Amino acid sequence: ETRYRDWLAKLDPAAPISLYLHVPFCRQMCWYCGCNMKLASKYGPVEAYAKTLRKEVALTADALPDRMAISHLHWGGGTPTALSPDDLEALMDGVRARWDFASDAEVAIESDPRTLTPDMAARIGAMGFTRASFGVQEFDLRVQKAINRVQPPEMVRDSVTQLRGGGVSGINFDLIYGLPFQTVDSLVETVKISAGMRPDRVALFGYAHVPWMAKKQRLIDEAALPGVDERLAQSQSAGRALVEAGYVPIGLDHFALPSDSMAQAAMSGNLRRNFQGYTTDKADTMLGVG
Repeated sequence: ETRYRDWLAKLDPAAPISLYLHVPFCRQMCWYCGCNMKLASKYGPVEAYAKTLRKEVALTADALPDRMAISHLHWGGGTPTALSPDDLEALMDGVRARWDFASDAEVAIESDPRTLTPDMAARIGAMGFTRASFGVQEFDLRVQKAINRVQPPEMVRDSVTQLRGGGVSGINFDLIYGLPFQTVDSLVETVKISAGMRPDRVALFGYAHVPWMAKKQRLIDEAALPGVDERLAQSQSAGRALVEAGYVPIGLDHFALPSDSMAQAAMSGNLRRNFQGYTTDKADTMLGVG
């Protein structure tokens, strides 16, 4: 605590910060996931966590040398939209009470199309979020059942429509290769369906099977996982399909529409990288809460 307080106290109050808020709860479990998460079968623990998170936001802000500006705010998890709309709004109010936001600040949140409600989508827009991310992974039903994440394209499309209608201008999709029963053809078809929804950014990640660390992965049939050559073919084929759909390749695993700020940052040489991947965030300091 002493060392952390010392770091915080020495920050330049005139420089912007990046703020990451973690919500380690999901309403449904995905067997491939290696994130720090907990299944929220009841809302009580989530509500209690939200109260604690509000306290931590205040404690962190109080340890800073002055009221500072946020250039990039990101809600991750877990699934931040496992919070109720009221609790999410109360937490955002707590952040705004302690920090200012830069005029061009990106305010982003991760979500799950299976549990995103129209009310939450509208509230996200009203709260000033500028970007939302979805874990699409793969649209092939056999693959979805094998990873316990069934979400047809129509469900994802509805969520995208609701968020854009609420004022969220930036949409991110996460896709994964190397999943059980996945093929080049199924992944390329997923890319085509996804590109039809025109997300501004697409992350193409390789599935990491580490059941000794992520115990839920023990539910995945290892015999159904593609081999090294198949994974490479899936990655390369999906990448080509994204480029053919008009996306700009960025670094190892990101793609963006030419009009997106990430593609523009890559072309101008201003792209950066943090623990979440490639970013346009210019802050030198990232604070994690939760």
